[in-house]
Formats: sequence, structure tokens, C-alpha cells
Amino acid sequence: METWIAFTLLAAFMQAVRTAGQKQLSAQLSSIATAGVRYIFALPFAWLYLWWALEYYQVAMPELNDEFLQYAIIASFAQLIGTACLVVAFQYRNFAVATSLAKTEAIQVAVIGALLFAAPLSGYGWLSVILGVVGVILLSKVKFSVKDVLMNPGAGYGLASGLGLAITTLLIRESNLALGSHPMVSAAVTLVFLISAQSLLSALYLLARDAGQFRNMIRHWRLALFVGITSLLGSIGWFTAVSYQTAAYVKALGQVEFFITLILTYRIFKEKTTLVEIIGMLLIIISVVVLLLLA
Repeated sequence: METWIAFTLLAAFMQAVRTAGQKQLSAQLSSIATAGVRYIFALPFAWLYLWWALEYYQVAMPELNDEFLQYAIIASFAQLIGTACLVVAFQYRNFAVATSLAKTEAIQVAVIGALLFAAPLSGYGWLSVILGVVGVILLSKVKFSVKDVLMNPGAGYGLASGLGLAITTLLIRESNLALGSHPMVSAAVTLVFLISAQSLLSALYLLARDAGQFRNMIRHWRLALFVGITSLLGSIGWFTAVSYQTAAYVKALGQVEFFITLILTYRIFKEKTTLVEIIGMLLIIISVVVLLLLA
């Protein structure tokens, strides 16, 4: 098995598990606090992982050059916003559907990559985009009018989450490449930079706007720690995979998370999904399969 495939599968599994934990935690914390937990509680373990990577591969700490800093800082903000939007989306759709809307990230990675990162799509690539859009319309049950689209906040937050995370993924790859070190080490450095920055941003925001959320984090520390650790493991998978392979292919394979999410939905949250929503999710899955195998 190729390295990028193994890390992508790790990321997909851990992200599904982490998202399930975040859904439970969102009932106890605000949206920003729930998003911040995945960074704040992961931070010490991220630094330990970087230390291990530097020691194991026997390489020096790479220089954080201007190109890296530019990409990494923007990625930090984009991921924080994308995560917060996903947490808010839980309030409008059930667990499987909210996650499915956010996972249009794979399609958005392909489109943005083609437009801004000189990675044009083939005919099959555009076919995958069309299938993905149709799937999203079925999932969100959006009517074909501007008014109905604007009045559907669940769909909006889900799609915004996908956009934020798509931009993050593309910039993470660019950050890794800018370091020019061993792929595993580059991924670890980028990971630590983003988690450190996002932890600081989350903490400062909560201190200024809702400091009481820190008491809630401590009160629910077991679940918060679970979210932090599973988030870190998932991020290690994503960050490392895009060091070895282009972002569109990584996110396309990462859609196996859909099946894990559905299992969690039925087994843990006892939520039901309608036939139309299942068809929508299947169309999105087919779209990324086309992207992976034919585009």
C-alpha cells in the first residue's frame, strides 16, 4: 500500500470518530469552544509528535521561510472557520447529512486547485463536479430559487465548512512543499504550526468573548481530550498524505469517511436518513470515485 493511501485511510477513520465526539461535545460547549477543543487539547501531543519525527528521521528543524508562513497563516484561519461552520451545521441537519455537506470539500479542492493552483480538470473531472453538485442539492433539499437557497442556513454552513477546509488542504500541501524537508517532517512542522496558531486564536477569542467556556472544557475534559487526540491523529493523516500526493486525490479517497459516518449515525446517534438523502450521499461518493479513478 502506498504511503499516501495508508495515511488517508487513517485520516478518514479518525475524522469520522472525532466528528462524532464533537457532536456530543457541541451540546455542552459553544460552537467556537467546540472547534477550539480540537486544537487546544491536541497541542501538547502535536509538539511531542514533531519531536519524535525530527529524532526518528534524523533531520534538522526546517527553516520557516516567508513562503511557508504565508501559506500556513492563511490555512490556520481557513481551518478554524471551516471547523466552526461544521459545528454550527450540526444544529440544522442530522449528523450524517451535516458531515456530507461539509465533505463537498473534495469537490471544492478539485475546482479551486484547477483555478488557482494550476491543476486543471479533465472531462471526467468536471463530470465528478456536476455529480457532486447534484448530490449536494438532494442532501440539502434546496429549491431552485434564490430565496430558498438563502433561507437554508444548514446547507450554507455545511458548504462554507467544505470551502474553508478545501482551502486549508490546498494550502497545507503548499506549506509542506515550501519547507523542502522530508515529507513526514514537513507535515509535522506544518501541523504543529497550524495547531499552535489555532489554539492561540481560539483561546484569545474565548477569553475576550466567553471565558466561561474554559470551565466547561475542564468539566468535560474526558470528551474534550478524546476530541483533541482523535483530531490530531486525523490531522497527521491528512497533512502527511498531501505531502506525498496532490490534494484532490487525497480528498477523493478520503470520502470513505462517508461509510464510517453512516455507521456511527445508526449505531451511536440512532438517527435515520431518508432515501433522498442516501441518494445524495451516493452521488457525492460516485463523484469522488470518478475523480480518483478516471480524472
